[in-house]
Amino acid sequence: MTKVAGVHFRSAGRVYYFDPGDMDLKAGEHVIVETARGIEYGLVTQSVREVDESEIVAPLKPVIRRADAEDDARYRANEEKKQKALDICAEKIAKHGLDMKLVDVEYLFDGSKVIFYFTSDGRVDFRELVKDLASVFRMKIELRQIGVRDETKMKGGIGCCGRDLCCHAWLPDFEPVSIKMAKVQNLSLNPIKISGICGRLMCCLQYENDNYVDMKKGMPDVSERIGTPDGDAIVFDVNILEDRIKTRLVLEERDEDRPEKLSSEYYFYSKEDIKRREKRKSQPEQKSAKKKPRSRKPDAPDESAFAGEEEAEAPAGTV
Repeated sequence: MTKVAGVHFRSAGRVYYFDPGDMDLKAGEHVIVETARGIEYGLVTQSVREVDESEIVAPLKPVIRRADAEDDARYRANEEKKQKALDICAEKIAKHGLDMKLVDVEYLFDGSKVIFYFTSDGRVDFRELVKDLASVFRMKIELRQIGVRDETKMKGGIGCCGRDLCCHAWLPDFEPVSIKMAKVQNLSLNPIKISGICGRLMCCLQYENDNYVDMKKGMPDVSERIGTPDGDAIVFDVNILEDRIKTRLVLEERDEDRPEKLSSEYYFYSKEDIKRREKRKSQPEQKSAKKKPRSRKPDAPDESAFAGEEEAEAPAGTV
């Protein structure tokens, strides 16, 4: 077991473990720590505790000291300089005619570097911009391209639920989200209804997906023919949460002259009441299915409009 303190540097950011040494740090205290980027100012979110060595990434960086009044003042000064830095950078971007959207700026605590975050549809040649900014700020400049989900995480906002965005308020890392999750939960595939402010699939689709997958096991598909205590039936609707299958009984089998006759009334069953039939295709049907290309109905949603994965971060430029 290793003694650690949990520290984070941004709202809803990932919690990093540091070696507290002999300090008895409590949640809510500000500390000065050593990171791969240099000396930084962070907030203790997890008091000193012991964790298994498998949970940490060695070597563990140390907590240098508790933040004092001078450290607090320097941090506030860096925060106050951000707006002016954003204005200068936006002016330089317009001057160079670059197709990029400036999102945020970050001063490292020790003043050794300033990092500008931006989004763009493609790669941007910002070498001249970096040189121009370096001549103004007289320090190391880094431009880092981020994705639209990271932009939303930084800026925040209100979701369709009326609450602060999860990614900005508490979600430390993005989890993979796919259109299949919306299908399993029987949600409308309208991009407007299941997309967040960032334009990607909402992160909350992932929260209950495992429960839906478990509950769906053994449930039939719509239009599937199943066996019931009252005879064979055709499935018309499936309610996973209520374990309720809406069907119409098959009264007469179809033949060459007419289709099968179904009951006018609906019958409801649970998945324990039914017997699913194994789906098998005859050999000629299998061959024809391979030759026939699959087509999408004109009114079906275009799944390519959804992007569940987070964009890969482009290499940052530094001078």
